[in-house]
Amino acid sequence: MTTGELNATPLPWLLPRWRELVRLMDAGRLPHALLVSGPHGIGKQTLAEALTARALCAQPDELACGRCHSCHMLASGYHPDLLRVVPEDGKRMIRIDPIRQVNTFVSQTAQQGGYRVIEIKPAEAMNIAAANALLKSLEEPGASTLFILQSDMPSRLLPTIRSRCQHWSLAIPELESSLGWLVEQLGSEEEARFWWRAAGGLPLLATEMAEPGSRALRQQLHETFDALVRGAEPVAEAARLDRQSVDRILWYGIAWLEDLIRFGLSGESGDLRNPDLMPLYRQAVKNARVQDWFRLLDYAREQRRLLGEGGNPNAQLVLEAWLVRWAALLRS
Repeated sequence: MTTGELNATPLPWLLPRWRELVRLMDAGRLPHALLVSGPHGIGKQTLAEALTARALCAQPDELACGRCHSCHMLASGYHPDLLRVVPEDGKRMIRIDPIRQVNTFVSQTAQQGGYRVIEIKPAEAMNIAAANALLKSLEEPGASTLFILQSDMPSRLLPTIRSRCQHWSLAIPELESSLGWLVEQLGSEEEARFWWRAAGGLPLLATEMAEPGSRALRQQLHETFDALVRGAEPVAEAARLDRQSVDRILWYGIAWLEDLIRFGLSGESGDLRNPDLMPLYRQAVKNARVQDWFRLLDYAREQRRLLGEGGNPNAQLVLEAWLVRWAALLRS
């Protein structure tokens, strides 16, 4: 993080929520624990970083000043009154030891005389022992302590954790509030509108999907399903995808299945996220019943959940089984 980043304005579609937070902080009514939730790609991290910077700043205005000693420390990558908790490299879970460090941290006096800030993300990654260990600190945080928990799926948090936080759910914004920003990022309004739609209205996800590697994977998957329609062997097609993220492949497949089901139920294409895939959708709807696609959607969601939790170690077998099911329905 650089000093320039400390002065960055929160993302345009989050400005109304940001102003609410600033008003609460300035009135001394900011809760000691915030649960910031919303789907991946909406900008939770940027909001959390802006709030952390302002809480630690010695001379804040609407944003952190970026000039004081505290801001310089934060920009350098270290601040003694900030503790960030994330899963260890290569791990999916947050275990109890980092939470024990949180409990020690909140018992100490802030070295800069202001807030002590604890960021935890993703909060749903805490295992049961870690979540239970956090409860004491959430219940008795001490003065000028701010917990910022980020979550894509707050329903996976223990109810006792959720009940001790004020929940700030970030809604998917209207296109108008993010279009200008997307045009700046993607270079044209046509690109901005296409990827915004493909991302389901999530601006940061739209920019991720527009990156060359993600575009290439999307095109490869399109070609894979076209090949399955023509009779290609699904296990062989899975082998061609063996260096790609199975989680990301399933994510695309789930989005396409949701589109396909919408089209199968309504016959309308206006609400589809991926209208460029209409030939595939028409073929799929012609060859199988909508309830069959619902079953495949349930299967894909469950396999993605298991992969995310480490419940199924053989991702390639998951991919093969999933493509076999797709192929069977495409050729019914």
